[in-house]
Amino acid sequence: MAQPVLVLRLTSRNGQPCYYSETLRKQGLNLVECFDFGAAQDAMKAGCRVGLLILNQQTDLHSLDKCEPFISNNRITWVALVAQDLISQPRMRSFIGEHLFNFITLPAQLDHIVLTLRHAWGMAYLRDVSQEALPPPQLLADGDFAMVGKTPQMLQLFGQLQKVARTDASVLVTGPSGTGKELAALSIHRQSARKNAPFVAVNCGAIAPQLFQSELFGYEKGAFTGAGQRKIGRIEAAQGGTLFLDEIGDMPFDMQVNLLRFLQEKTIERVGGTESLEIDVRVIAATHVDLSEAVRQGRFREDLYYRINVVCISMPQLADRGQDIEDIAKYYFKKFAVMHNRSLRGFSKAAMNAMLSHAWPGNVRELVNRVQRATVMAEGRFIQPEDLGFERSSEQTPLMSLEDARAAAERTMIRRALSQSRNQISRAATLLGVSRVTLYRLIEKYNIRPEVIAAGRPPFVGGPKPDLELHK
Repeated sequence: MAQPVLVLRLTSRNGQPCYYSETLRKQGLNLVECFDFGAAQDAMKAGCRVGLLILNQQTDLHSLDKCEPFISNNRITWVALVAQDLISQPRMRSFIGEHLFNFITLPAQLDHIVLTLRHAWGMAYLRDVSQEALPPPQLLADGDFAMVGKTPQMLQLFGQLQKVARTDASVLVTGPSGTGKELAALSIHRQSARKNAPFVAVNCGAIAPQLFQSELFGYEKGAFTGAGQRKIGRIEAAQGGTLFLDEIGDMPFDMQVNLLRFLQEKTIERVGGTESLEIDVRVIAATHVDLSEAVRQGRFREDLYYRINVVCISMPQLADRGQDIEDIAKYYFKKFAVMHNRSLRGFSKAAMNAMLSHAWPGNVRELVNRVQRATVMAEGRFIQPEDLGFERSSEQTPLMSLEDARAAAERTMIRRALSQSRNQISRAATLLGVSRVTLYRLIEKYNIRPEVIAAGRPPFVGGPKPDLELHK
């Protein structure tokens, strides 16, 4: 193996190479031996894909806490040589299970070590090549969450967000709940000239109607009972930045005229005040309802609708972004696994199939919540459908091809016809509406035998005799 192998010894003996290092070199392995993490970090630049960790002394157990961050935060596939008496230690077993590709107990056979290192190198090579072959998913990160995707819908969305960010035009973000409308608004803000100013989000559906005026515009001391001091409103708090009005379709009708007046005049008055305050904010609104229909029904002001809908951005549903589901799941798995369960390695094939088959009525929010739940609930090395809250049912299994479905249906109907006709070919062919020749051909194709059909049934007593030609 010409590729270099990083050898890390937690406890060095005056920098002297160990017996296994010298022997492996004689087998043609290119070893880069290090005795501390600094040297190992420099050696990684040589392009090592595989690391050999030597743990052969009791004192190595005390170094695992320092070793753990280094091992887990690099892309090297690690194999360990571990002394037999250390394997029984719970701390060592936990370390091996969470961070190593494989381990070998000492003393070990040389051929076994070489074979394991070559296997680790092969797996690391496949991992790196597969990741290089795929284009990196487009990612717009905003705080704790991110917009992930590389489907045409998301690439188009990213382009729209970048274009809109260059202007100060009002924006209306539409789409079902859970599609990430607030993330889109935050992305616009973060890419705009206002990025260093406040981003203030207001959920219009969560504010009581009687509190809307004071929440948005603020109030002066003594304006009403309980107003013991002046309080600035959400609009004023966003001075110089962006005001995000989420679920604007839920705003009370009588408050809509006040918001329209602010959008037209760029001034506000606090409740109980007489001073007119000039406010410079950009307004981004979002809704999951059809505002044009709300206008027709008289639930939303038409003039306000056109004022906020200068630019409209539609968020795609997750069900329409099938290729992004895996990328989103893996992105949030890395985020949550670090917080909840470091021993997890990823998703099982069954779990990924379950996610790809799910309709996702809650969109990205539902996917993020399910992944976080799975990182908490999973007990094995890989997340299973049950950890995601899915049942192992036919609904979650991959769809059968049309050819396989047709074959399964034909096989079932032939068995039923033979059972009803007591294996008489002529009668079964009549029931199925095919010729005897066709039925013989299908019986041979599907390898159907009369003893299988009649299994568990009492022998024939009287009545038509089974067709003996079926046994030929």
